Amino acid sequence: MITPKPAQLQPRYDVVVVGGGPAGLAAAVGARESGAERVLVIDREPEAGGILQQCIHPGFGLHHFGEELTGPEYAQRAIEQTLERDVDVLSSAYVLDVASDRRLKVTSRDHGVAFLDAGAVVLAMGARERTRGAIRIPGERPAGVMTAGFAQKLVNLGGMLPGRRAVILGSGDIGLIMARRLVLEGVEVEGVYELMPHANGLNRNLVQCLHDYDIPLHLSTTVVHIDGRERVEKVTVAPVDEAYRPNMAKARDIACDTLLVSIGLIPDNELAHRLGLRLDPVTTGPVVTSTMETTRDGVFACGNVVHIHDLVDYVSQESELAGRGAGAYATGTPTPPDNVRLTPGENVRYCVPPTITTDREHTVYMRVTKPMAPCTLHLGDVYKRPLRYVFPGEMVTLKVRPRFLEGFHGGSLPVSIVPREEGGSA
Repeated sequence: MITPKPAQLQPRYDVVVVGGGPAGLAAAVGARESGAERVLVIDREPEAGGILQQCIHPGFGLHHFGEELTGPEYAQRAIEQTLERDVDVLSSAYVLDVASDRRLKVTSRDHGVAFLDAGAVVLAMGARERTRGAIRIPGERPAGVMTAGFAQKLVNLGGMLPGRRAVILGSGDIGLIMARRLVLEGVEVEGVYELMPHANGLNRNLVQCLHDYDIPLHLSTTVVHIDGRERVEKVTVAPVDEAYRPNMAKARDIACDTLLVSIGLIPDNELAHRLGLRLDPVTTGPVVTSTMETTRDGVFACGNVVHIHDLVDYVSQESELAGRGAGAYATGTPTPPDNVRLTPGENVRYCVPPTITTDREHTVYMRVTKPMAPCTLHLGDVYKRPLRYVFPGEMVTLKVRPRFLEGFHGGSLPVSIVPREEGGSA
């Protein structure tokens, strides 16, 4: 692994990126390509790369690099691209605060507490896993209950097994991948239990991680109790009704010594709260413009801080856009204001970005509320596209080209995904 040299801190930077994962590294590249000369990436880990360092499985890079890579390989490519552009990287550091004038208070092992001024700031801190406490599972508090991501770090980086017989709650991608990983290491995985009537991970992970290894997936079922004093001894699972209430008459006990929780991610927005940024109630991330600028001038956000992504390739593409926007702001390059608002319609939970312009191409990311197949995506009355299927666990992307909006001079456009009319073609 090629690692950057420790940064010699300057009192002022054109762009400071908070977070050295794939989002932060891509944002730094975008900032340099847009003309920013002094760019700094701050990361709290000893090495940049973020969560990719523990994702040793393949499946990354197909969209962004045009080939299949493992997580560490993808991180290596991202780090190399950053170093080629003379970006400073400060690792083992933590941003304590960001003032409204973009003055950052940073603490690090090598520099102690320092204050940095930035022409623009990019928030790229990623996301945190939801824990058992987030859903308040009743029972004891024994050892052996952990998030799937922590278990992944134990196995892949620490060389330690979390247990010998595991139950997995939640069908998020990390949980599915860890089900396969544990089986490969000789752990008995009793099953994956999902509260919703559909899985929440990518379809490819359902096939490659569960079906190929004969690991059962139990939908509309959840863990209702944890037993064990020092160590997990058993968990109780029960089916749920349409209102997600457990049917205790059909509950059953499962003997196990480990419970992995894979129930979703939450954008890490501690700094966003301190800055007083407006947050989207659906994504819980900052509201952004088409250049990924937040509601505070000169502060941009990208990656899982804004909304949870399926693929790191999408994170890199979105973050390069944020970096270019930050670089343009820092160098005084004007950008046209957004004049089109995208409003979520039928079967669409949210759109990122929620506003766009009519003068250039935009990539809009969205998620649906329920599975549907076949169906049609409608962008108001100006464009529609047939889709084979949509699934809550898989992000839907739409490239909005200027020709779609010819004659549309601004206003609101609803985005909806509806069942395809009979006789429609894919």
